[in-house]
Amino acid sequence: MVTFEGLEENFTFMVAEVERQVRATLNFLDSPSHGLYDRIVGRDDYIDNLKTVIENKCYGHFHEAESGRGFGKTAGNRVRAIQVMGVNLERVADFCVNVVQQTNYLTDHAFLASYAYRDMFREIESCLGRILPTFQQADISGALSVCRSEYALDRLYKVGFDRIMGELRRGKNVQNLITALFIFRYLERIGDALLNVGEALIFSILGERIKIEQFEALQQTLTKTGFSDGLTSVEFKAIWGTRSGCRIGRVARAGGDVVGGAPEGCPGVDPLGSIYKEGQRAKIVAEKAGLELWGKTYPGLVAGVFGFHEEGDKASLLVEYLPGCTLDEVLLTAGEDVLRNALFITTQTVWDIWETTRRAEPVPADFIAQMRGRLDAVLQIHPGFVRQEKDICGRLVPSTRALIERCAVAESGLAAPFSVLIHGDFNVNNLVYNHQTQRLHYLDVHRSGQGDYAQDVSVFLVSNYRMPVFEAHLRERILWIMREFLAFARGYARERGDATFEARMALALARSLFTSTRFELNPAFSRGMCQRAHYLMERVAEHLGRPWREFRLPEQVLFA
Repeated sequence: MVTFEGLEENFTFMVAEVERQVRATLNFLDSPSHGLYDRIVGRDDYIDNLKTVIENKCYGHFHEAESGRGFGKTAGNRVRAIQVMGVNLERVADFCVNVVQQTNYLTDHAFLASYAYRDMFREIESCLGRILPTFQQADISGALSVCRSEYALDRLYKVGFDRIMGELRRGKNVQNLITALFIFRYLERIGDALLNVGEALIFSILGERIKIEQFEALQQTLTKTGFSDGLTSVEFKAIWGTRSGCRIGRVARAGGDVVGGAPEGCPGVDPLGSIYKEGQRAKIVAEKAGLELWGKTYPGLVAGVFGFHEEGDKASLLVEYLPGCTLDEVLLTAGEDVLRNALFITTQTVWDIWETTRRAEPVPADFIAQMRGRLDAVLQIHPGFVRQEKDICGRLVPSTRALIERCAVAESGLAAPFSVLIHGDFNVNNLVYNHQTQRLHYLDVHRSGQGDYAQDVSVFLVSNYRMPVFEAHLRERILWIMREFLAFARGYARERGDATFEARMALALARSLFTSTRFELNPAFSRGMCQRAHYLMERVAEHLGRPWREFRLPEQVLFA
């Protein structure tokens, strides 16, 4: 057991004081008195001071850790959990003060006696009583029970709310009913604070921030794989940096063994662990469908699925861990020979996929529609990126919206002569290169489907272009891989007789450059991307009325 001089003692006092405050609040509602009222309000300052002491000691421990005199990760997790719990316990005490202050608006204090506020207090007191034993024993079941108190309080609040609303419709005792509703609302908010305490307890045990819904989804998903051990024997390591809104983490047994059996069609699994992904149901279902589609079409390219669980508007996946490095890591850190080999494997794999999945069906271009769909998101970050119409030395420069409309007209006459199975979000960090096996793997395939390969090409090029790396030698490597991949795609277009590839690429790149600015806060860099997108759209708009097979992509827009 890791302890910290004075800090856990202060935390113990904090829990005890909040328990006392809750008990006093219940006693006040049952039998109000001026003395008890003053004691509750006055005790709030002491609890505030305890919270401040706990915060100062927590930050002091972190400062010592930064100076090299501190503690390891496990101890640090406990300190962080104490700080979060201290803040939320102080909120519980504040809500108690709010409750007793609300009674000043009652015209008859006995009015509350017929309402089941005592049930809510019993749940709160029971929950508070579980906090210290759970923290001291690192009991994951206790942590979950603390979290679930919020559900119980929500149910009790709903019962009280429905009854009060029904009585309000009769038009009698309106002031007392509204006051009672506020009291019930403050008790319900105590449940929210206790949920935060429970999730902090989970963090102190697992070492990762994970919400109760995500934890339960992980538990259900693991159960469906046949994993029967307790979750304390599982290591969960969060993976940050996704913009998808999904929770992603590595899951393994304590000691490094993989969780879950080998998925159907997979000869084996990596012993380092598996990947857990939880998020909005539609996105996770699409991810599962994409994995299954690629698994049937091109075995070995994507991870196998261990388990899937859905509940309400949420779902979760447990999938095979794919060893290797993302292509952006290879680009920035690998030697020249490894980088060249990684690009060779990438282009050979992509060529083979395109050939394997090619169908003789035209695909209408829809890059301008994608740009329109993301226009508001771009303007939220960069309000000035939509230009107005201008007259420069007698030459009319169209507005952004007019330019988009002209490009939409151009796009209506453009179509890929065939479709291929595309990734749909072919970012450089969605590609994993395994140097040992000489294999390429795809990640995040929820947007996969038959489509125009120009989409994947443009996303790959722009994801390289917008890497925030400006050292000359690294920038040259980035430009090199972009040139090579563009030449590869052009070669494929020539061999397959795709006469409109260059024009579609201009629109696809304009779309990728412009919409990607919503992720870039560097003013000069993002504005440069915006200007390049406008330049490409202008070239397409100027070509209207002429054969598209004569159009040439002004590639200097990427390499200048």
